[in-house]
Amino acid sequence: MLDAPTPQLSLWSDDDPGESWVVRESRRARRLAVRVFQTGRVEVVVPLRTSRSAVEHFLARHRTWIERKRAEARRNAAVCEPFPPRTVELPACGESWRLHLAGGAGRLRVASSPGLLSLYGDCRNARALRQLLRRWLIGHARAVLGAELEGCSRELGFAYERVIVRRQRTRWGSCSARGTISLNCCLLFQRREVVRYLLIHELAHTRHMNHSRRFWQCVAEHCPGHRALDRELLDGWRRVPSWVFGES
Repeated sequence: MLDAPTPQLSLWSDDDPGESWVVRESRRARRLAVRVFQTGRVEVVVPLRTSRSAVEHFLARHRTWIERKRAEARRNAAVCEPFPPRTVELPACGESWRLHLAGGAGRLRVASSPGLLSLYGDCRNARALRQLLRRWLIGHARAVLGAELEGCSRELGFAYERVIVRRQRTRWGSCSARGTISLNCCLLFQRREVVRYLLIHELAHTRHMNHSRRFWQCVAEHCPGHRALDRELLDGWRRVPSWVFGES
């Protein structure tokens, strides 16, 4: 388990003086690292007992890169929408789900019927409602993407060990050396062609654990338009509804 984060410090920023960055100590960290999430949040992961001055020096050296990534995050950020949404659109599987706040007593729970998600319980708790929808999204993505991956692997002659579906902030997918493919539930908000490209991309890693010329030749063999689809996927975060990650 990670140690508790060190106190937040003010982030230099001429245009957003109220922004902050978070320092998180990690027993596994061997060096300082910085991540900029698509929400614009900046997180610095440091080894245990790293001094404040060392963190500040590290951030000063990487200021230009951080500010550029934060600007990209702002441009690609999903438009904030009223919550809860009236519908959940899933282009990857051609589905549209209407939300019905049924209310009632007891813990929040969801029941699904074709095209309808009925939410029971105290629907006034927005935080709990988001968590419920996120759990439903991950479960539904596990069924949809798992089936798509299995079908794609059989069709194209690939083999993998297992599939994991999670809600990830920075990656659309990955493949481990043992053949475990990890997929982002947010792929459901992308076009089918884009999702198929990502699946082929990860399946190709079961043969080539790199991005070598042979890897890209393998991808191109099974997905001729992969370059345009890859660019579309890089821009795909703006198609993810704000409730999937946001809290406000």
